[in-house]
Amino acid sequence: MGVLSRNEALQLASDRGLDLVEISPDANPPVAKIVDWGKYNYQKTKQLQKSKRNAKALEVKQMRFGLKISDHDLGVKLKKVTGFLENGHKVKIVIFYRGRELAHKDIGFTLANKVIEQFGETIVVDQQPQLAGKQLIFVIRSNQNAKAKNA
Repeated sequence: MGVLSRNEALQLASDRGLDLVEISPDANPPVAKIVDWGKYNYQKTKQLQKSKRNAKALEVKQMRFGLKISDHDLGVKLKKVTGFLENGHKVKIVIFYRGRELAHKDIGFTLANKVIEQFGETIVVDQQPQLAGKQLIFVIRSNQNAKAKNA
């Protein structure tokens, strides 16, 4: 319609039996549309619902390791972690200490580094390993750039 004064736009909208809706108030001059407000609001609500439905809920999966885990058991658990990463989930890895194991904190950090090295470039460490009480916690996620290079 071009640039109209506020009164002209309101008059034009009322003549057509529609509403004047401000779309972009920050623009110079502000942008407005003449629409049926009920229909416009309904379509906008439906569009939001559709986008929410299609949005993938990102879960943080958790895998727990004991400090004395054997190599085979570690391999089995890392295979499960790989499945989580391939599905697009973040994985929180918890290494827990029991009793006097807490005196050997360095063993837990060594295990954490072993896990990170085993995945190599396929992961990104979101949260570096840190000790919280009797647990060593770190968070990893899949490296999107590594997937793009392999494809």
